[in-house]
Amino acid sequence: MRNTRRRSLLRTAAVSALAGSVLLIPATAALADGSGPEPQPTQAEPAAAPTLTAKASVSHVRAWQELRITGKATGLKAGSKVTLQQKQHGVWKALPASTVTNKSGAYGLRAKLGLKGKNELRVASGATVSPVVTVTVS
Repeated sequence: MRNTRRRSLLRTAAVSALAGSVLLIPATAALADGSGPEPQPTQAEPAAAPTLTAKASVSHVRAWQELRITGKATGLKAGSKVTLQQKQHGVWKALPASTVTNKSGAYGLRAKLGLKGKNELRVASGATVSPVVTVTVS
């Protein structure tokens, strides 16, 4: 009975020693000799840049005739304000036509243009702008 107890204690000691070495040695050995996989730094995926689209309901209108601009925002929070801009003498000017995006990012607004000829328009929300849409006014 004494030998059985002694063997049991030796087995427990051996298992404890091995368990400690299994938990500690590989981690320190991998760092010391460079073997084994190195931990990779975790990096968050870069967020996609916000985008806006814009489409005019018509390509030609009479002066002061109402038209609609519709589009969709991606990467912007729902409820973000979008404003219609017009290029005047080489400078983008905000028009008194704005709205907010809905929860899916869609928006729609109405505008009236008075400058005759080709009008370059875009929609902006902060630094995010849509591609240019051209509407001819006669």
